[in-house]
Amino acid sequence: ALLALMLYKQDLSVVALIGIVLLMGIVKKNAIMMIDFALEAERKQGLSPRDSIVQASLLRFRPIMMTTLAALFGAIPLAFESGTGSELRNPLGITIIGGLLLSQLLTLYTTPVVYLAMERVKRRLSRPAPLQTEFDLPDAPEPSQHVPAE
Repeated sequence: ALLALMLYKQDLSVVALIGIVLLMGIVKKNAIMMIDFALEAERKQGLSPRDSIVQASLLRFRPIMMTTLAALFGAIPLAFESGTGSELRNPLGITIIGGLLLSQLLTLYTTPVVYLAMERVKRRLSRPAPLQTEFDLPDAPEPSQHVPAE
């Protein structure tokens, strides 16, 4: 979003910040829905984390793209209008279009990667520590040899 504003030589205004907040909401919603589908597939279908996130990515791809395209097409008139007050609305449209193009691409690729990385961390942390028995404990130090004085 900020790169798009810089490319079109627009200032970061309050209206552009509203566009950034809108972007964060859309991207967050898509990532949460993808993770929610993956967790449900793991629990109810017994899939592995990798299979569940792949299935969730495939199932959520079309709704994610529909949301993205609806927001993009809605922002086109805002970004390219030239009438009265357009200097106020142009940064909003540019922010939405530029931000959605990059953030959705990153979200579609990074959400599964982060999900699998967090699953690995969870698996490592949830392994029980091996129990130590008296046979596993280090040997007691040898008693010091008493040397008689001469």
